[in-house]
Amino acid sequence: MPTRPTQPTTSPPTDDPDTRDARALGERIRAARHARGLTLVQLAELSSLSHPFLSQLERGQARPSMSSLQRIAHALGTSQVELLAVPDTSPPGDDDPRVLRATAGRTGGYGAAHARVLYDAAAPFQTLEVAGSNTDFGQAYVHVEHEWVYVVSGRVEVRLDGEVSLLAPGDSLACPSEVAHHWRSPDGRPYLLVVVKEHLRRS
Repeated sequence: MPTRPTQPTTSPPTDDPDTRDARALGERIRAARHARGLTLVQLAELSSLSHPFLSQLERGQARPSMSSLQRIAHALGTSQVELLAVPDTSPPGDDDPRVLRATAGRTGGYGAAHARVLYDAAAPFQTLEVAGSNTDFGQAYVHVEHEWVYVVSGRVEVRLDGEVSLLAPGDSLACPSEVAHHWRSPDGRPYLLVVVKEHLRRS
């Protein structure tokens, strides 16, 4: 008896948006880890996450919770928004890649605040707009990049290597490499900052 041809089995798409986002996030985490000269074992120790999970994450085979992503970001001396691989988009009809409109740009968590990436290209620096109203300093960040903070509005207390400075609109502060730093609102009122960070691309 002739056999009926079997229908080809269809496998789930491997290039759907979720898969691409997971792969891009893993690549950014791996690049940040390599730039800081860390092994997966060291990152696992610093973030209190398992080595197998981080390995799957870097290969795009796992997705972290926001709390896990925050732990990874802190261990790498960076932020969630800098790791999240959502492409910057401009409104339709704006074909000048040098222009970033107020409604565009990658957004996400930045410690206890919220940030929008203003400039993150093939340049030696990265620029972010950071908004918050947190009254708790939260965890201090330490990273090898130099950083510069400018206060656009509101007031912030910046703790830099244990010393606290109160900054008002128009004030700025340079954070040298490897110096612990974090900030807060002294009165719970909103603040807006521009943060310029050195782009670390060392492998």
